[in-house]
Amino acid sequence: MARVTVWNEFLHEKRNDEVKAIYPDGIHAVIAGFLRGAGHEVGTATLEMPEHGLTAEVLEQTDVLIWWGHMAHDKVDDAVVNRVRDRVLEGMGLIVLHSGHASKIFQALMGTDTWNLRWYHSDTYERVWVVDKSHRIAQGLDDCFVIPQDEVYGEHFGIPEPEHLVFITWFPGGEVFRSGCCFHRGAGKIFYFQPGHETFPIYHQSEVQTVIKNAVDWARPASINKVTYTTGNVTLMEEDA
Repeated sequence: MARVTVWNEFLHEKRNDEVKAIYPDGIHAVIAGFLRGAGHEVGTATLEMPEHGLTAEVLEQTDVLIWWGHMAHDKVDDAVVNRVRDRVLEGMGLIVLHSGHASKIFQALMGTDTWNLRWYHSDTYERVWVVDKSHRIAQGLDDCFVIPQDEVYGEHFGIPEPEHLVFITWFPGGEVFRSGCCFHRGAGKIFYFQPGHETFPIYHQSEVQTVIKNAVDWARPASINKVTYTTGNVTLMEEDA
C-alpha cells in the first residue's frame, strides 16, 4: 500500500460540458477511485486549493504524486513546484500524465523543454506497444493495447534519454511517440505516461488503469522515510595505512 496524492488542475471539467460528462467529479476522482480499489491510501489536490493542495504537510505524507495538467501550467506557483521537486529528490515518486509533459515540475526535473513535441487534435485511435515486457509497469499487459480515441503526440519529444522505455505509441497518421518513460532524480522515481486527453474516457480504460496502478507500485519509495545524504565539507573516513 502506498500513500498517493492525485493532483489535477480540475478546470476542464468545470468549463467544458463534454469533459464534465466523462469526468463529472474530475479526472482526479476517477484515478483516485481505482487506486483506492487497489488498496492504496489516496488523497486529491487541485489547482484552485490553497497552495494548490500541495502543502508541505501533504507532501510529507505522500509516497507517490500523480500529476495531470493542461491549460494552466503557468498558474502553478513556483514555490509549490520547488517544494514538489525537493520531495522527489528526497524519494517521493512522481507520475506525470498526458499534457503534464509541459508542466513546470516535469521541466524542472528533466532540465529540458519538455513541451517540445509534435501534436494535433484528433479522435483517432492509438496502439500502445510494450517494449519492455520485464518492467514492473508492464506487468499484466499484452504485447500491445489500443486506445480508441486520443489526441496525437509525435516525435521529436524534448526529453532526456529515458533510463527505461516501457511503451512506445503508434498513430494511424504515421507518428510514433515514446509514451512510457522512466527516470530517476535524486532518490525519487519518475514515470511519464502519454495517453489521457480530457475529452476521451481514457482513464476509465482497464489497461490504462493497470499501467497507473503498476507505476504507483514501481515509483513508491522503498522506505516511507525521506532519503538524506551527507554533503559538503566532511571528515576523512579512512586513514592512510
